[in-house]
Formats: sequence, C-alpha cells, structure tokens
Amino acid sequence: MPAPIEDYALLSSCRTAALVSRDGRIDWMCAPRFDSPSIFAALLGDEDHGCWGLRPADPGATSTRRYDGDTFTLITRWETADGVAEVHDCMPTDGERTDLVRRVVGIRGTVVFDQELRIRFDYARSMPWVRRVDAPEPTLLAVAGPDALVVRGARLTSDDHAHIGTVVVGEGERVDVVLTWFPSHQQLPPRLDVGVALETTRVWWQEWADRIEHTGPHHAEVVRSLLVLRALTHEDTGGVIAAATTSLPETFGGSRNWDYRYVWLRDTALTLEALLAHGFLRTAQRWRSWLLRAVAGDPADVQIMYGIGGERDLAERVMDSLPGYDGAAPVRVGNGAVSQFQADVIGEVLVALEATRAAGVEEDAFSWPLQRALLTQAIASMDRPDRGIWEIRAQDRMFTHSRVMIWAALDRGVRAVREYGLAGDVDSWERLRDELRAEIEEHGFDAERNHFVQHYDTTAVDASLLLLPQVGFCDYDDPRMLGTVAELERTLVRDGLVLRYLTETDVDGLAGDEHPFLACSFWLVEQYARSGRHDDAAALMNRLCSFANDVGMLAEEYDVHAGRHAGNTPQALSHLALVRAADALAGHSGRAALRD
Repeated sequence: MPAPIEDYALLSSCRTAALVSRDGRIDWMCAPRFDSPSIFAALLGDEDHGCWGLRPADPGATSTRRYDGDTFTLITRWETADGVAEVHDCMPTDGERTDLVRRVVGIRGTVVFDQELRIRFDYARSMPWVRRVDAPEPTLLAVAGPDALVVRGARLTSDDHAHIGTVVVGEGERVDVVLTWFPSHQQLPPRLDVGVALETTRVWWQEWADRIEHTGPHHAEVVRSLLVLRALTHEDTGGVIAAATTSLPETFGGSRNWDYRYVWLRDTALTLEALLAHGFLRTAQRWRSWLLRAVAGDPADVQIMYGIGGERDLAERVMDSLPGYDGAAPVRVGNGAVSQFQADVIGEVLVALEATRAAGVEEDAFSWPLQRALLTQAIASMDRPDRGIWEIRAQDRMFTHSRVMIWAALDRGVRAVREYGLAGDVDSWERLRDELRAEIEEHGFDAERNHFVQHYDTTAVDASLLLLPQVGFCDYDDPRMLGTVAELERTLVRDGLVLRYLTETDVDGLAGDEHPFLACSFWLVEQYARSGRHDDAAALMNRLCSFANDVGMLAEEYDVHAGRHAGNTPQALSHLALVRAADALAGHSGRAALRD
C-alpha cells in the first residue's frame, strides 16, 4: 500500500522525477522523461507494481529528513538501536544520463539496511528479465522491450520476482547504489562517478537558487516553491509540467484522477510570471521558444496542453495494470482535456508574454507575429462558449473568467501597440475589448446580488473570479469584487479554505466531490492582501504554508478533516500561487500592475 501523499519527497533531474516516502521507499519513477512509462508505480498500487525500498533492518528505526540546502538531494537520517546512518537520494542533473543515486553513509555505530528492488516497466505491464553482469562490483541488468536498467553497488539476490539484499555501514563508511536507465538496444552505460555527480548536482541547484530575488515574509517557502517549479521544468525543452504524477485522487477512493505530467499553456504562463518576478529572464526566453515550437502552424490548431517536447497526441486511456492509489480507480495516462476549447488560455499566454516584454526581454522575429496570430485566433472564437479553467466535462458555457481572459488578450494587444510601438490592428482590438467589457459587466455580473458569476446562466460564484483583478479587469477593492469575495466566503469557503466551485451543481458533469483547492486559497490570500485585509491575509497564508510537508511540498488539494494532501503532487499551480500570495503580502506589484 502506498504512503500518504504528504509522506513523499521529490527527486528531480529536471528531465524526470521520483517520489521517495518517509520510509525510504521509491514508489514512483518514470524514465527517461517525466511523462514516460513508469519503472516504479507502487504509488498507484502496491509493491508488486514496482518500488525500491532501502531502510534499516531495525523495525524500531526512526527517521528525519531534509534537502541538502537549496537542492533536491534528499538526506534521510536514520537512528537505530545500534547506530546512526544517512541515505542521500539524488537524481544527477547530467543530461546525458538517467541515474538515481542512493548513497548510504555511516554516522555512528553500525547500521544494517534492508534493500528490496522490484522493477516493473511500462506501468507495471512488463516484468523484466534480470541477470547478473560480470563487473568489479555487484551489478544487475534488467531488460524488457525498449527499456533497460543497470543497478550497481549492492549485492541483490532473486526472491519471488523481487531482488533483496543488505547494506551494512559503520561510522565513516559509505556505500553507493546507482540505478541507471538506458534504451535496451544500447550498450551498458559506464559506471557513474558518484562523488562528482553529487557535487556537480549540488552546485547546479545552489547556483540556480542563489539567483532568486526575494525579500519579505515566507522567504523559505518562496524559495522552495520556486525550486519546485524549476524541478518540474524540463531542462532540454523548457516545458513546465503541471505535476510529477498521474491519477492521485482528488477524492480518496473516487474517480477524479487525472494525468498532470504535461505542459498546460495556462499553468506554464503563470509559472513564467512567477519566475520573471524573481529574476529569471532567461527562463522567459526559453519558454517563449518552447511555445513557438509547440503552437507552430495554424493558430486554429492551438491546444490547451502539450507534451514536454510539444507533442500534440495526449489521448486519454485507462491503465488496467494499476489499481490506483489506495484503490482509487481508474488510473489514467494522457488527458482527455487536450481536445477541449478553453477560451482563457490565449489570454494567459499573452499576459505572460507582456510580462516578458515589461521585464526587458526583447521581441524577436517570431515572437510578436506569434502573439498577433494568437490574438487573431482569440477574436475568431470569442463568441464560443468553452469548458473553462477547470476543464469541465459537461456542456460548454460562457464562463465569466474565460470572457475576462479574452478581454485580457485584447487589452495586451492594444498595449503592445500603444505603449511598446509594435504593429497591429489596434483600433479594431480596442473596440472589441471595450465591447467585451460591456458584455461581461452586463451578463457576468449579478447587479442585484453585487457579485460576478461563474457563467452567464447562473448566480453562483467560482474561485476563478479571484483572478479578475489579477489581470486588471477591475481593482481588488472594486465594490463588485468585494461583493464577489463576500459571496465566495459564504458559499465556497469550507473549513476556512476555498473550493473551486460547487460540485453538487450540474456544471462539471462528474460524479463525486473534491477537497479545497490550494491554489484558490492562495488567490484569496492575494485578494485579502491587496484589498486591505492584511490580518486575514496573513492568517490564511500561515495556515496554508503549514500544510506543506516536512520538505516543503504541496499537492493539489487538502483534506482538512483527515489533515492530508489530495491530488497530484507536487502541484505547480499550488506552488506558484504560494509565491504570488507571498509577494502580495510583501507589497510587491502583481501582474495587473503592468497596466498602470
């Protein structure tokens, strides 16, 4: 059975990732990319679906853990009756290889570790052929189809479709066990120089973290959140995945289980803004290059999400080989929302690209033509209802947030011409922008109840309405916005946290309920801070930050009553919303300030 979601820590090479439990078991890893088929998938089943356990043989052993400074090298310190030892888990950032290092270090006395390795390729659909290889150190080779692994450094013996062994360390001793993935048609990769790899990776992460520009409250949480966003960014392509996992349930035992290992234009645009606000201009240039490649062609073919390299085919399918996290089925690979029309996405992209302009990143020969083409597409489809920011699987509607983001796209087009001297049909864009504002204020606002509405055919609110002042549609202290917040507090705040919307209505077309969505609660912190409710903002922020696990990770949602994380993890949207909320508390300007 997998551990609670909050018990996992992230390892990242910025090309793929693994999750390690407090108990020292790696229950999730895909190779060679974040979205590749899994090698270990016990997270979505049990140990028979693939895992790598390494913990003291002493059943009474206790552990604490931390990252090695501002890195993703996880140090787990174990104390037993006979001694103290550490396990240093790391995925080196060398792009030529896919390695996972487990270094066992003796601190005091003697500690015996049990090791259990269960390799299951392709979402546990493929049991590998495993054999020993003649080498100066104990070496296992596992092969199945296109995948191969070599495991070096500790003697393992076969035991009922697993490989088990022990590692013994005394004070001052160390043992390195290294797993390396490689394509099965290639030669065995050379042995990794573990000392060099660990030091190079430590320096790589620390130098990146040292460039973070931030002052103000919750500094440690901001730094770790920005590191998480970097850890979810593919080093070669620049694509930012929404989370490192698939199908962790929004409701335990339920079916709201989705694959988040892809690049959403919306989430990536928001991530880009968070990174830009903290000094990472080169990241903006790399993401703009990714965007140009991904959406190249007819603007009418723009998707809401892509694969890490810009792939378009992300068809959703069910993996019957995996029973799901604690039985929460189905396990999905791919995401059916890829074919949805979500009208807000182009607005998010254009808002982010304006932020790159304002930060001093110059337009190149392709970037402004791309933005004009996207704006033309937004105009061509501006009267279409859509599925909205929450990717509903019921009927299309005129969602107020979506309409506002089309307004934002037009607004940024107008500003690009008026204020930055770029070429475009500014008179037409300005007219359409103002007409759309009038429409939104008539149909997206309930004058009797004094609040914006989720969509044009309801009086209910939606947490996405908290984003309206963020893009400059209205001020944070606009009476209409304050009325919206009051209605949201009345109907969507449960146990002090914010739901996305009321699932008991017919809006999303799905069975079951969900827990409060962490990003929405951070948006409320930002709204409070920027509308003068500083004490409320600080109190909510402190509570939200307390939900992070011991190594600073946040999932998608939070189960207040059980006190546990829910949904995919770590969730980029949760972490970038934390960064924005901290900036608001510190008085830093937000994305709407670009319009002043």
